[in-house]
Amino acid sequence: MKTLCVLATTLAASGTLLAADSTPKDDVTSAAQKLAATNNYSWTTTTESPQFSPGPSHGKTEKGGFTYVDFSFNDNTIETVVKGGKGAIKTEDGWKSLEEALKDNGEGGFNPLQFMARRMQTYKAPAAEAEDLAGKTKALAKTDEAFSGDLTEDGAKDLLSFRGRRNGGEGPAVSNAKGSVKFWIKDGVLTKYQYKVQGTVTFNGEDRDVDRTTTVEIKDVGTTKVTVPDEAKSKMT
Repeated sequence: MKTLCVLATTLAASGTLLAADSTPKDDVTSAAQKLAATNNYSWTTTTESPQFSPGPSHGKTEKGGFTYVDFSFNDNTIETVVKGGKGAIKTEDGWKSLEEALKDNGEGGFNPLQFMARRMQTYKAPAAEAEDLAGKTKALAKTDEAFSGDLTEDGAKDLLSFRGRRNGGEGPAVSNAKGSVKFWIKDGVLTKYQYKVQGTVTFNGEDRDVDRTTTVEIKDVGTTKVTVPDEAKSKMT
């Protein structure tokens, strides 16, 4: 009996020490993972930039199910759905698979459908993106309001470029990259995050200075319902 008491005391002390060793980055990672473990949630993403500021984006996701995201550009809204590595995007001609949307339309110039299809091939819902962002920081510090820190140079470059594209390619060259990130947590679960990136992006021999702030606010945790049209589902088989 005495041995069991000693063992219990030792384990309790070990747990206390482990908790004391928890870092702000651990806390943010845990909060993102707890959000990912919920059955469903929604979010709104806003992007502000002197160069280009699209309208707000809205998303919904279900654990192990579909993720729906819409993107606003001027007066146009592009709807997308992804699940298990498959995806579909709504066009003027109805829903198309991401692979169909990636095909060259022969018109030349910027193709927003191709751009969005590439983006959705590697899209991460907020829980996964927040965890990834935490890993891209030099360190995080906790304040009364939130957790915040600076991004590593490589982390800022990743956010400024198109790296990670499934179709390969290095994407544009990025220089003078820097950035910061901030996370808000309530009851141990991520509720909001914001990241700012700055740098020079070189594409097709042209330099463009980028200064972008992205804010993601999570809502309706546990009460979100994702409805996907049958036509979109048929494109994901």
